[in-house]
Amino acid sequence: MENVAANVDTPDIDATAPRSKALRRVVFAVFLALLLAAAALAFWPAPADFRGDEATAGAGLGHGGLQRPFPAMIAPPENGLDNASFNQRAELGRLLYFDPILSHGNDLSCATCHHPDLGFTDGRGQSMGKGGHGVGPERHDGEVLRRGSPTIWNAAYNFKQFWDGRAKDLEEQAIGPITSENEMGSSPDEVEKKLRAIPEYARLFDAAFGGTAGSGISIKTVAQAVASFERTLTANNSPFDRFVAGDSNSLTAEQRRGFNLFRSGKTRCFECHGLPTFSNPDFKVIGVPDFDGQQPDLGRAEIAAGSGYERAFKVPTLRNIALTAPYMHNGRFKRLEEVLDFYAHGGGPGLGFRVPNLDDKIRSYELSAQEKEDLVAFLCSLTDETKPPQFPPSVPSGLPVVPRLSNPGRALAAKFNTGSRNNVEPARASQTIVVKAGESIQTAIDRATPGDTVQVEPGNYHEQVTIDLDNITLKGAVTQAPSQPSSSMPVLDGERKLSDAVIATGNNFHIEGFEIRHYTGNGVAVQNAHGVVFRDLVVDDTGRYGVYPVSCTGVVIENLVVTRAADAGIYVGQSRDIKVRNSEAHDNVTGIEIENSLNAVVSGNYVHNNTGGILVFVLPNNPSKVGRNCKVTGNRVLDNNHDNFADPTAIVHNVPPGTGIMIMAADETEVTGNEIRGNDCYGVAVFSLTDVFPKGTVFDVGPMPEKNWVHANAFSGNGRHPAGALAAAGLPGADLIWDGTGWSNVWDDAGASRSSLLPGSRWPSFARRGWWRLFGLARTFL
Repeated sequence: MENVAANVDTPDIDATAPRSKALRRVVFAVFLALLLAAAALAFWPAPADFRGDEATAGAGLGHGGLQRPFPAMIAPPENGLDNASFNQRAELGRLLYFDPILSHGNDLSCATCHHPDLGFTDGRGQSMGKGGHGVGPERHDGEVLRRGSPTIWNAAYNFKQFWDGRAKDLEEQAIGPITSENEMGSSPDEVEKKLRAIPEYARLFDAAFGGTAGSGISIKTVAQAVASFERTLTANNSPFDRFVAGDSNSLTAEQRRGFNLFRSGKTRCFECHGLPTFSNPDFKVIGVPDFDGQQPDLGRAEIAAGSGYERAFKVPTLRNIALTAPYMHNGRFKRLEEVLDFYAHGGGPGLGFRVPNLDDKIRSYELSAQEKEDLVAFLCSLTDETKPPQFPPSVPSGLPVVPRLSNPGRALAAKFNTGSRNNVEPARASQTIVVKAGESIQTAIDRATPGDTVQVEPGNYHEQVTIDLDNITLKGAVTQAPSQPSSSMPVLDGERKLSDAVIATGNNFHIEGFEIRHYTGNGVAVQNAHGVVFRDLVVDDTGRYGVYPVSCTGVVIENLVVTRAADAGIYVGQSRDIKVRNSEAHDNVTGIEIENSLNAVVSGNYVHNNTGGILVFVLPNNPSKVGRNCKVTGNRVLDNNHDNFADPTAIVHNVPPGTGIMIMAADETEVTGNEIRGNDCYGVAVFSLTDVFPKGTVFDVGPMPEKNWVHANAFSGNGRHPAGALAAAGLPGADLIWDGTGWSNVWDDAGASRSSLLPGSRWPSFARRGWWRLFGLARTFL
């Protein structure tokens, strides 16, 4: 037996031990790597989302309505000079502006392409650079540029300069054409050398900027001087400005009709060309076609990365628009009427020119010949040349100054600007003006002064009412008489012909006690006002919006019933300090929408049978860049499964039927204590803008939802029939939906169905960050 045992193989203990140790090391290394990866996911700080400037929301400080002051001029810190020093630089800048010495060939001045007699444009549409002969529209034989010269009137208020916004201020803009190879074609060294060789310039620069023997001359001081001159070019004393100041007769009846159209829900001109500058800090895609044979001009996308800005251009001022033909960045349209037709036909698509990301406000509408003339008349009321610059008889270089030119736009403006002057109504004590059935509400408004109440007796009123005064109450006189067993309201009925029932711009505007129906634009629109109250209204079938306060501060909406709006029944946008309460919204595309706003409370409302119940949004390319601190509480959000009947070009058309509450890109929204039932797609969803806009879009707002809290709601019967993006992706609906963006969002609704594991408020921040990153990785791979 010993010999047999001796011949049997036994395990080599010394040989297997190293392999076991190696395996344990590998397992430990993998575990350690996973632990470190998890720690990195959890503790690695999350990038901050853009929070925006809270000052952009609301009506701003001081006056609201039409009397808002111009914003501060855009100027670098070194331009904070006393008046004498600024005037000295501005006078030097005036000489430089008219002097061809700044160009390589001594043949082009700033005034060649920005001629004062042509509204500070060149009248060409596509400007002509070096090598050309002549001035203005007659300039020829030079290099044709792809864009026109934008006006310099009020350019000091521009957020950015150039059509594509590539210059941050007037100083940077001034250097651009001087050094551009196909424009003035000079260089900093050449400009400085030529100016130092002229004793008068050496003296003027030294006096304005300090120095001796021309040492004050540099390309920087050249730009500062020209920019200082351009900051004196303000147009703010037009017939429209006199109307704003209280001269009610400075605008003709035709111009006032045009103004009403301009700010109506039909045209929506005011939403991009905002008062008082009639411009906008944003860049818009409207679809102006290139000329045949022209290389595609992608506009802002060539400066700011991202396909969302392809063919986006600066929104120009409309002040002195009658003087600056032709129009658009490439001069595509020669007359204002052509521009109006372009917009009425739906922008570029109306001309067969399809563009990505067409602005949501560009939609087609009918515009009669009279309405077109009224709009042109109003645009002419923005003409002001009361502070024109003086053409210098000569400049220090001795080179020729551009000649004076005629401008047919002046005759056009004179044709329409025939209103009277200095007819400001004297102040009087407040009173109540009664409107009886068969009388005109607008006539009563025109008699009113600040502090008045216009009380309207029951009856049907077929009119559009505009209110530009502060402290006006428009009140329906609800009657209860023995012969009338039930009370009745006055009715504003647009008969599906008129655009807006009421447009108001004054502070402390109150409207209550009306039935409003059958308008094509909006029910009640209020713009840029403080202290706005909508109370006890029944609003039905009024176009896009039922009630529509925009850029307002202090908004109260209560006891409304709003139905059949093709966008939002109750909309509050670009505003702050908002209360929407005890109202009912049904059979709209969206019931209640809070967009790009601050400090809103949406409470006690009954929202049912809309496409979407309550939306809290932040959208790009709006005047307000923030959406924060909204509380949605105590609402009944039931059975919002209506077909989406919004305009297919509107962003709200993307809201899927069956939406209960949607939070998109908004921050610090609290959703609590609501009954959310029977919404077929989802109960509450939290999304980012990246789910809606093309990949690579650069946003001017924070696209991620952050610090939103959904808790203590009652859910039942949601998510049974998902639609929209959920259905397209084959994903189920649920009470709670999250796209995985924004690590700081939390959910504390026990028992609610969920699209995924959702972080709760008891999760430590590192755990939420880790899960958010894992969720993001899953999204990327799946």
